[in-house]
Amino acid sequence: MITIDLTLKNTPIPLSVQRNSVEEAQATYQEITTAMRSGNPQLLELTCDRQTEKKIGILSDQISAVQMSQKSGSAASGRPPGFFALTE
Repeated sequence: MITIDLTLKNTPIPLSVQRNSVEEAQATYQEITTAMRSGNPQLLELTCDRQTEKKIGILSDQISAVQMSQKSGSAASGRPPGFFALTE
């Protein structure tokens, strides 16, 4: 299962949708980044493959970051995937 996390401007909690395959996740990631690059705000409507009732609509100009990551079935480390690590 591939997860795509969206960080919105002025919102501390990311929104996530999941895709069953890498190809579907890549296509969704490309759709999002293309909309972010365009000069005109677009409404992106995303659904989740894992929770089919989960749907979100986002204006592309409100997205500040997008991240794609693979969720493994092994034990979770208690930290979300990402590029930033906090040191103690």
